Amino acid sequence: MKIFTNDAIRRIFEKSIEVENITMLDMMERAASAVTYEIVKRWRSTKRIVVFAGPGDNGGDALAVSRMLFEQGYSPEVYLLNVKSSHLSNCCSANRDRLYELDGLSYTEVTETFNLPDLSENDVVIDGLFGSGLRAPLKGGYTSLVQYINDSGAYIVSIDMPSGLHGEKNATVDRRNIIKANLTLVYQFKRLAFFFAENAQFIGECVVLDLELNRNVIAELPSDFYLIDQDDASAMIRDRNQFTNKYDHGSIFLVAGSYGMMGSAILAARGAMRSGAGLVTVHAPRMGYMPLQTAVPEALYEPDSNEYVTSAIEMHHRYSVVAIGPGITSSDETLDALDTYLKSFHHPCLLDADALNCINRRPMLIRSIPKGSVITPHAIEFDRLFGKHNTDEERFLKALNEAKLYDITIVLKGHHTMTIFPSGKVYINSSGNAGMATAGSGDVLTGVIASFIAQGYQPDMGVVLGVFIHGLAGDIAATEHSEYGVMASDIVDNLGTAIKTARAQARRH
Repeated sequence: MKIFTNDAIRRIFEKSIEVENITMLDMMERAASAVTYEIVKRWRSTKRIVVFAGPGDNGGDALAVSRMLFEQGYSPEVYLLNVKSSHLSNCCSANRDRLYELDGLSYTEVTETFNLPDLSENDVVIDGLFGSGLRAPLKGGYTSLVQYINDSGAYIVSIDMPSGLHGEKNATVDRRNIIKANLTLVYQFKRLAFFFAENAQFIGECVVLDLELNRNVIAELPSDFYLIDQDDASAMIRDRNQFTNKYDHGSIFLVAGSYGMMGSAILAARGAMRSGAGLVTVHAPRMGYMPLQTAVPEALYEPDSNEYVTSAIEMHHRYSVVAIGPGITSSDETLDALDTYLKSFHHPCLLDADALNCINRRPMLIRSIPKGSVITPHAIEFDRLFGKHNTDEERFLKALNEAKLYDITIVLKGHHTMTIFPSGKVYINSSGNAGMATAGSGDVLTGVIASFIAQGYQPDMGVVLGVFIHGLAGDIAATEHSEYGVMASDIVDNLGTAIKTARAQARRH
């Protein structure tokens, strides 16, 4: 599913209107009808509903919703902000004129002073001030109105976008001046800003309203951003050839574990095996022999010469994928081993966890990461590598630059893990849950991603598919254990079920 910028969505609306040979006012009726349905579905006609409409098309939507609610037996109180500096859009003006025909509707057009209505936690406020039409931060009296609405305790429904929030970049926005919606009814597509943690407080529950925009127009318009859902994963995943053997499904060389951290190696190895890798060889300190061979007897074990940490990373065979990092520590010996490896072997590899912490200790090493490699940092690891960032949006923009600069893929882990390619293409994951924020989850992900790449999936799709299946396994685990009880081993145990679920859906299609 493509994720479009606000400007691109505007073009989709305009082109759909042209193709269908309808007017913008007709499209606004369609949108308002979808919003009205969601409101009627949630509240009875006795509920107090207060509507704030701005001067643009978002305000026009809000006025059309007000009319439809009134026709359904509701008694909305409607305020149109048409102050001196404003200019009503054509559709907003048309919908205002339609309100004049309704006897008994509580309607106020604000042109100068504004006596704010009393609001309480028992009320519903419909935010139709600006939506996605805003091109600059809110200012003037609108900021006071937004803060008043937010402080009222009322249940806030935003039409298309919480007013004050931009669809993409919000770095310059004063966050006090953004509507904190409890429910956002967004038209056709989620916006990029919806996937950044700092914006969750403004969006609340998000419902995507299908306005039946022209699918050919949507398909033809390019985008660099994609939301990966189960249909996408199902389309990617392949059935296995029944006449096959373990060598057909790839071999992984996994450098993982240290004294006190062998669990990381075990989880990564099990994650790789459970998601279909043919062969997994784990290089670990000598003390890791017993725990690894006991917990994952299916994996091969290659001992380091050091008893407690990895002190050398050498290739004695050819492998489909080399993955380095889970639990290896960032000790001097391990740092030197990684330094030597990166400067000696120039094939793409997968770097996670302590491998990234080692690079943080010796920053120039980032230039030695082979082109085409994959790194999988969470927010803290990312900031250690690339500097302090205050928001997910800042990390995202930085990752776009760094992926291109070093020609690597960055898997920026989080609630909506983002896989960012050097080309600028970004795949945003939709699976997973808060229960996966637990020790070892990232180690499992390393194994899963390595597994899909080893099995012959194109590296980009192997990463994207690995991230989705890992999240889906976590979702299945959460249905059994709740989000409070998920452990990394539960994610491993449900990888097979996750793959089976994706394959089953692919067959249905």
